[in-house]
Amino acid sequence: MSETKKLVAYFSCSGVTEEVAENLASAAGADLFKIQPAIPYTRKDLDWMDKKSRSTLEMKDPAARPDIAGRAANMKEYDVIFVGFPIWWYTAPRIIQTFLESYDFKGKTIVPFATSGGSGLGDTAKSLQTSCPGARILEGRLLNGRQDPASLAEWAGTF
Repeated sequence: MSETKKLVAYFSCSGVTEEVAENLASAAGADLFKIQPAIPYTRKDLDWMDKKSRSTLEMKDPAARPDIAGRAANMKEYDVIFVGFPIWWYTAPRIIQTFLESYDFKGKTIVPFATSGGSGLGDTAKSLQTSCPGARILEGRLLNGRQDPASLAEWAGTF
C-alpha cells in the first residue's frame, strides 16, 4: 500500500494563515504551496469597510475569480489537499475557488482549514464543492491561535 501524499495549499495576506499552514505542513508531513494572486492585494484592497475595495467587490460577485500567479507542480501526485485561507465575509475568499477550479481534483480529498477573527467556517465546504467536482470535500477546521503540534499531527493523520 502506498503512503498518502499530502499538500497544504494556502492563501494568506497578513501572514496569519501562512504560519498555520507551515505548522500544518510540518505536522502532516505535507508539501507546501502558497496561493498567490497575480495582482497582490494592498492594504486598501483589503479594507472590508470600503464598499468599493477590491476584496469587497470580489466577495459581492459570486462569479469573481481573481487570477493566481503560478501553479502547484505535480498536483496529480497528491491524494489529500489541505486548503487554507482567512475567512472573508463568512466564507473562503474567491481566490480559493480560482485555485480549486484550476486543477482536476476528481477522486481526491480536500480538507479546508481557515483562520478567522470572529466567524467560523459556516457553509464553506458546501459552497466550495461546485469548484472541485468529483472531489470529496470535508468540513475542515478553524485553526486560530497557536496549535499544539501533536494534536495538529493527529488531526492531519486522519486523512
